[in-house]
Amino acid sequence: YAMLLSLIFLIVLVAAVVGFVFRHEIKTNFESNLNLALRDYNMTADRHSEAVDTIQRTLHCCGVQNYSDWERTEYFTQRGIPRSCCKSQDDCLEEDLKDPSKAKLKVFVDGCFFLVTSMMESKMSVVAGISFGIACFQLIGIILACCLSQYITNNQYEMV
Repeated sequence: YAMLLSLIFLIVLVAAVVGFVFRHEIKTNFESNLNLALRDYNMTADRHSEAVDTIQRTLHCCGVQNYSDWERTEYFTQRGIPRSCCKSQDDCLEEDLKDPSKAKLKVFVDGCFFLVTSMMESKMSVVAGISFGIACFQLIGIILACCLSQYITNNQYEMV
């Protein structure tokens, strides 16, 4: 049991170190995937389009760096900026979303990449605290399992 807990502890420790070391690559990868999701965005309810809409609605953002990122997409040429970027759904007409100068007043202008990464970084202390707590419990479990093993070894029980 102690060996199994030690193995799990080492796996979690390695995952934390790798995540910390490669955090910049994770950001770059996220940004490129968000750009791909915008490029391939369409109204057929695929997972990537739904994820983009959810991020934009939840974080009140639009595009990767800003709302003008949508101007370089095929979706923009057909329908304009998506409605998930609108500040108010009632005051967001399709013809306004096709004109970037009018859309600027109706949609969120901040990009989603900065908001997502800053939100993730602000929550990292909570994740680190929870991980540290779990690691402490694992170490206590390892120590107690070793103590139990030692106790059983020292008190040779009679085999029946």
